[in-house]
Amino acid sequence: MNEFEKDPQSKNHDVVDSIKGFAFSLVFFLLIFAIGVTISVVGS
Repeated sequence: MNEFEKDPQSKNHDVVDSIKGFAFSLVFFLLIFAIGVTISVVGS
């Protein structure tokens, strides 16, 4: 058995980390999109 599998640094599940990463990236791109739409509406 691999010695790193016996004592992992992170005990939480990978699913939780992937959901967090997806959520943060989604919020980031929605924020960028909202800023762009706001600038487009104000500029017209």
